[in-house]
Amino acid sequence: MKKKDLLWGLGNKVRQIRIEKGLTQTELANNIGKDQPSINRLEKGRINPSYIYLLEICEGLEVSIQELLENKL
Repeated sequence: MKKKDLLWGLGNKVRQIRIEKGLTQTELANNIGKDQPSINRLEKGRINPSYIYLLEICEGLEVSIQELLENKL
């Protein structure tokens, strides 16, 4: 599987969970001390997030890293 496809899948999963939780990109960003454009880049698969960034996303979405990465690797 290509790196681009993996990053797109991860971003899509973040977007899906965020929407299920009723959060906007701005609300998620504010909850974890990031800006909205960085959330947008993540959701579009345009960045390869660090482990720490993924943990922050999980905290903001109130999910485990296992749930976030499920079926992504």
